[in-house]
Amino acid sequence: MGHIDHAVHGWATPAISYLAACLGALLALRSTRWALLTEGRTRRNWLAFASVSLGVGIWSMHFIAMLGFAVRGAEIRYNVPLTVLSLVVAIVVVGAGIFTVGYSNHPVGSLLAGGVATGVGVAAMHYLGMAAMRISGSISYDLPIVAASVGIAIFAATAALWAALNIQGTAAVLAAAPVMGIAVCAMHYTGMTAISVQLSAVRSTPPGVIGLQFVFPLAVGLGTYVFSSALAFAVAPSKEAGRSSVFLGPAAPLTVRTR
Repeated sequence: MGHIDHAVHGWATPAISYLAACLGALLALRSTRWALLTEGRTRRNWLAFASVSLGVGIWSMHFIAMLGFAVRGAEIRYNVPLTVLSLVVAIVVVGAGIFTVGYSNHPVGSLLAGGVATGVGVAAMHYLGMAAMRISGSISYDLPIVAASVGIAIFAATAALWAALNIQGTAAVLAAAPVMGIAVCAMHYTGMTAISVQLSAVRSTPPGVIGLQFVFPLAVGLGTYVFSSALAFAVAPSKEAGRSSVFLGPAAPLTVRTR
């Protein structure tokens, strides 16, 4: 049985991964709130923005945390196509949940359906990302702990969508995002405790790329995206500004209507 260490670099990877989760949650909550104040193509654009932001945030959290994961005496590598697929799945399934909330006329039902869809997206991203891991040995999971991690993901996603529907104002969003970040990290590390590794008697170099080879260049690109997103919100009008416009990508200008 391989000895597992979840934080070989101390608190560095958990702390940075938590910040990534918080930033993704912040952008997603804020953009979902903007979507609910608009309609038509503008609403669709804000919801898509929220989906990408949350998907990228939880994916970044996962793979930054995985930089601190190690099995004593074994080299860990990652399958590139599966790793990229985990990001795509995160954005698409999380997006299904966010769009459900954004377009439904039944708040309670859409909140529950959206929370389940988004939570399943978070969990699917995590375990698909784990499936991309290559090691000289076999990996097994404790199913009750896996179920608990999925439950945490659904609860966290439902709470985040509730916050998007009910919390107004920048200060409230800033307070809700760290809570969502804690929930996402709790799901990740709960899921990681379900892992057991049985190393092979004959050690060999597994196929794939090491974490830094794959994650670092992507982190630069994703970091640029998040920075650009933050700038977009910096110039976005406040709700109190009444009718204002801000250009969002190639779509029409955003018209914000106060309720």
